[in-house]
Amino acid sequence: MAGANTHRFDSDGVLLFGGLSHPDLADEIVDYLGIERSPSSVTRFSNDNFEVQLGVSVRKKDVFILQTLVAPVSDNLLELLMMLDIARTSGARSVHAIVPYYSYARSDKKDAPRISVAGRLIADLMIESGAQHIITMTLHSPQVHGFFNIHTDHLTAHSVFVDYFKQQDLSNCVVVSPDIGNAKRASKLARSLNVPLAIAEKKRLSDRSVEVTSILGEVRGKRVLLTDDEIATGGTILTVQGILKDHGAGPVTIVSTHGLFTGQAAARFDAVDDIDEIVVTDTVPLPPEHRPERLTVLSVGHIFGEVIRRTIMGESVGELFEFWPDT
Repeated sequence: MAGANTHRFDSDGVLLFGGLSHPDLADEIVDYLGIERSPSSVTRFSNDNFEVQLGVSVRKKDVFILQTLVAPVSDNLLELLMMLDIARTSGARSVHAIVPYYSYARSDKKDAPRISVAGRLIADLMIESGAQHIITMTLHSPQVHGFFNIHTDHLTAHSVFVDYFKQQDLSNCVVVSPDIGNAKRASKLARSLNVPLAIAEKKRLSDRSVEVTSILGEVRGKRVLLTDDEIATGGTILTVQGILKDHGAGPVTIVSTHGLFTGQAAARFDAVDDIDEIVVTDTVPLPPEHRPERLTVLSVGHIFGEVIRRTIMGESVGELFEFWPDT
C-alpha cells in the first residue's frame, strides 16, 4: 500500500482536518489519498481557554479528524473533542476520529481503589462530542476496543514491520515478547518472518520499573527482535534487554508501534551498545530531543489513508485489523 493511492476513490465531499499534534502524519494521509488537508485554527485566550475553528464548510461532507494523543495530551484531547463537536453541529454527513496513538488505552482496568478507568471515559467523551467512527492503531490491550460502543477500526502496523525485516538476513533470529500480554502480537510477527518466538516473564513494579523473572525460549547466540506495543520511559525494554544479555543473546533490535521516548529514554537507549537499531512507526511525532541515535521510523500514513478510502467506498478493512486472523 506504500506510495500514492492508485485504487478507486471518490474524494468528492471528503475532508481531512489535522489537529496540532501531528501535522506530518496528516500530510502523509492526504498525499496518499490525493486530496488537500483542510485548514483549521486554534486561538488561545488570556485565561488559557482556547477556541477551535474549522476553516471550510463541513455541511454534507464526510469529515475525518486526525489527532494523536501525545504531550500536551489534555490540550490535544480537548482540541479533538471541540473539532468533533464542530463537525457534528455544523451538518457534517459523517464524523470520523483518527487517533493513531490512544494514550489512555493504558488505563484499561480498575486496579486501585477510587480511580477512573480513563480509557473508557475518554472513549465516551469522543463519542458524546460527535465521533461516529473511531480509527486507531495498536491499542495497549485488546479489551480497550470494547470501550468504544460505535464502529471502531483497530488497525495494526504489522505489515510495515514484516516488509522491513523481510529485506534482512533472519537466519539466526528470534522474536522476543517482553511479557505474556504482548505474546499474541509477537507470535504473529514471528510466524510472518518464519522465526522462533521467546517470551519474557515480568512483574511491573511501577510506571518506570519492572522485574523480569525468566525467559521462555532459546535466545543464546541469536539476533533478537524485541517487540512491544509502545516505548515510553524504556524501563521494560531495557530491563528485558539486560536479561537477554545475561542469557547470552546477540545484538538486539527494538520493534514498537508507538515510540514516545519520554523523559531520558533516548539517552538511556543511546547508552546501550548491544542495541543495534530501534524501529518504530510515525503514529506519534518525535522532536529531536526524544530521538535515539539508532532510530528508524516507518510510515503508517498509507494504512490510515487506505482505511479512509475503503470507508468511503464501502469496502472491507478487516485485513488491516490488529487481531485479524493470519491468512
